[in-house]
Amino acid sequence: MQSKGAIRFLAIALAVVCVYQLSFTVVTKYWENKAEKIAAGDAAMAKAYLDSLATVPVYNLLVKNFTFGECRDNEINLGLDLKGGMNVTMEVSLHDLIRSMSNFSKDGTFNKALAEASQMQATSQKDFVTLFGEAFVKVDANARLSAVFATKDLQDRINLSSSNEQVLSVIRQEADAAFDRTYQIIKTRIDKFGVTAPNVQKLAGNRILVELPGIKEPDRVRKLLQGTAKLEFWETYENKDMYPILASVDTMLGKLNKKDTLAVTDTTKTDTTTTAADTARKDTSDIAKLMGKLTADTDSTAEADTSAEKSFEEIAKENPLFAYLTPAYFQNEQGQTELRKGPVIGIAPVKDTGKVNKFLAMEKVRAKFPKEFKALWTVKPYDKEGKFIELVAIRMPARENTAPLEGDAITDARKQKGQFTDNWEIEMNMNAEGAKKWKRLTGENIGKCIVVVLDDNVYSYPVVQGEISGGRSQITGTFTIKEAEDLANILKVGKLPAPARIIEDTVVGPTLGQESIDSGFLSFVIALILILVFMVAYYNNAGWVADVALFVNVFYIMGVLASLGAALTLPGIAGIVLTIGMSVDANILIYERIREELRHGKGLRLAVDDGYKMAYSSIIDANVTTILMGVVLFILGSGPIQGFATTLIIGILTSMFSAIFISRLIFEARLAKNKVIKFSNKYTEGLFKNININFVVRRKKYYIFSSILILAGIVSFVTKGFDFGVDLVGGRNFMVSFDKSITTSTIADALKNPFGGQAPQVKTIGTGNTFSIITDYRITESGEGVDNEVTQKLEEGLSSIAGNKHEVLKSVTVGPTIADDLKAAAVFAVILSWIIIFIYILIRFKKWQFAAGATIALVHDVLVVMSVFSMLTGILPFTMEIDASFIAAILTVMGYSINDTVVVFDRVREFTGIHHTLDQKTVINNALNATLSRTINTSLTIFFVLLAIFLFGGDVIRGFIFAMLVGIVIGTYSSVCIATPVVIDLAKDKKVQL
Repeated sequence: MQSKGAIRFLAIALAVVCVYQLSFTVVTKYWENKAEKIAAGDAAMAKAYLDSLATVPVYNLLVKNFTFGECRDNEINLGLDLKGGMNVTMEVSLHDLIRSMSNFSKDGTFNKALAEASQMQATSQKDFVTLFGEAFVKVDANARLSAVFATKDLQDRINLSSSNEQVLSVIRQEADAAFDRTYQIIKTRIDKFGVTAPNVQKLAGNRILVELPGIKEPDRVRKLLQGTAKLEFWETYENKDMYPILASVDTMLGKLNKKDTLAVTDTTKTDTTTTAADTARKDTSDIAKLMGKLTADTDSTAEADTSAEKSFEEIAKENPLFAYLTPAYFQNEQGQTELRKGPVIGIAPVKDTGKVNKFLAMEKVRAKFPKEFKALWTVKPYDKEGKFIELVAIRMPARENTAPLEGDAITDARKQKGQFTDNWEIEMNMNAEGAKKWKRLTGENIGKCIVVVLDDNVYSYPVVQGEISGGRSQITGTFTIKEAEDLANILKVGKLPAPARIIEDTVVGPTLGQESIDSGFLSFVIALILILVFMVAYYNNAGWVADVALFVNVFYIMGVLASLGAALTLPGIAGIVLTIGMSVDANILIYERIREELRHGKGLRLAVDDGYKMAYSSIIDANVTTILMGVVLFILGSGPIQGFATTLIIGILTSMFSAIFISRLIFEARLAKNKVIKFSNKYTEGLFKNININFVVRRKKYYIFSSILILAGIVSFVTKGFDFGVDLVGGRNFMVSFDKSITTSTIADALKNPFGGQAPQVKTIGTGNTFSIITDYRITESGEGVDNEVTQKLEEGLSSIAGNKHEVLKSVTVGPTIADDLKAAAVFAVILSWIIIFIYILIRFKKWQFAAGATIALVHDVLVVMSVFSMLTGILPFTMEIDASFIAAILTVMGYSINDTVVVFDRVREFTGIHHTLDQKTVINNALNATLSRTINTSLTIFFVLLAIFLFGGDVIRGFIFAMLVGIVIGTYSSVCIATPVVIDLAKDKKVQL
């Protein structure tokens, strides 16, 4: 074995990286368990304790001290199906954006093209702007877009002589900016929501995915996400005018503290439960030291000493406000402390902003400030670490309490390089009415700051240098290009609206999440035990080497998942378990080749060496084809499907490394010590030794059997159809559990009247009292009110069932648009997979007959699995929906099937090179028999792995796993009885030359 040193180094390095990444999960779990013990069942107290640790170093490594927040960011994330929470997919409406850019033009060609583009979007993979341009030309080839978009607001970018391509370029720029703007607004809103480890990411097709683990207020989230963004410009107070008031408030609160009459809940209660939480608050002293205000102990260890605790308690008692909010000071060149100029009146740790808000909301405190005073926090952190933010003093008109200027006045904003400097700045243009207000506002505030506020968050507070007329002005400062672009996008919130609508909504209750964790872990353990026992029972002590490689593989998978920040979902666990089953395939391939070499009379060392060499080609080809399937699945899938694909791809890569290199290193070490290695026992040694089944002669019988099965499926589909899930047809799906036994008809009857006289579809999940309730009631309508009404109707109907309590475990809402997109993507994924496989086999084996045989077998597998699903729907006692998970199963089956087929093709190629005198039928038949032991062993291993998941993995994924169980059987059958025999018929009895 060459390069053993390099392989050892790589294995050790990878192990060290995995240990490093997984250690964050261990540390996080330690502190979470500690929080649970301290809180004694009080969830709010536990959360407050963990929040207080967010900026406290709790994990000391040689390279760095990591805070609890950093550890939590680096741990293995659990998906919503494991942890519970909410998953929302939002779509930015470019239809509304384009209408707005045209000033809501009534031009017939324009509106007809816009309507056609919306229809085309359901079946096309092109972006909406491109579709709109194509539709416009289709409606009227001579029409010009400039006639519609040469408006006053766009006059500096579009004129009547602009070509259609130029206009579409401007629209596309605005569409991209609107998407980025919406993403930024949603991300900011979610960050302020206080959710642990939220995930907000951009998706293709102007969509945004929002994942909120552990959320318990879905209605509030929907309102937060879909609320109209509010951009405002406010006047400000000066820090020097506000500081005396703040000081008097701090003194007053200190006196109230001495009298024990300070009525602010949880000001110190939660954070004094442990010393670690107290220490977290000492981060205030970092800013205090910077400002020259406080001199508290600045030690930041995980466990504070008693003197530090008392020091902060004394400060908090005497100066309740300034203990959390450090006044805006700075030290001048003479070392003297001065108040900062501008509207910033204080700086506080992010975790303490809630306490400051409670102080400022007290009636006695409010009475000391002017009636026009309002305090808002900045979005941008004050420090590089993101621990602190600034508090800005806003001056509101006493009567209206409305901003003197709002976002609808902005016609355009863009980043640009400064005229006299290399700094980035923002140019802002306003309409006529806005220009008048801006002139008055800037004229009255020369030398002061105007605050730019979005959703009550301060984004900027530029100083007014002089009165600005004409509505065009520049905001200057030390902006990076990214900051300038973000602020320009924020300023355009009030113009060219592109509302973001919820098109898919999934709520998973924590009860279902815990059940998923338990069932997933149980299936994982059982499947692992099955594989370990099988490998030792069949391959003797060589099986132990495969088991060690298997454990290393699992360790690598978890470490890589942690390092990538991938969320572990239930389909992801299924992907890991399936990968474990498939990972032994490489070992089985190697061991079977070694056994062949031993039967040929070679010595153990030479047999091991040749066995590995002969198996390399099959292992690489088989796994590359499966990875190609995984890549297609990852690119075209979303949510749980992507989680499955991620773990599948990672698992295949790590399993190849473990099976080929880790096991080889172990064998080399044992051989060096002259240890006995056995690859069989007395029961398995002779299995498959002299087997000779004539697969080629029987191929027409296989064709007839497959044809009958597929035709039966077609008849079933025509007469019975498929049970499509809501993610393919749109609708709402509620998973509901009841305390007592109940029939589906009772549930449907109870919901008929609330759902407008149309009874929903009710299905039993598993054998318990859990049901899936599916309805398309008001699914074409959107908005917070619709979602709330449907939920209320559901509760109204279910509550009418006397004497049977219920719990909604999960709810899924899929709009028609995303359902159509998913169907189109599913068909595209399958066809693309066929094309990719055809090309790969053609390149690898250099004969179109082999590529065609493999592709025909894949088409056969898809049709047979769908036929079985159609025929058995409603017969088996679990849900057999054609949904996103089914698509994942189909693509996985295709990956496995091509894996198996490639192994056979590889042996055909090998035998063709050795047996020059034999005809192709004999060569192919010999190759099929030679690989039969590997085919059966691998198939049985994976089958029993899937069977363990099917039996113990929970009702939620039972249909998903059943599709793969059927697929594994059919895939094994097709690789032996369809793919290779087809090559013979396509070659027309010519000798195969490879």
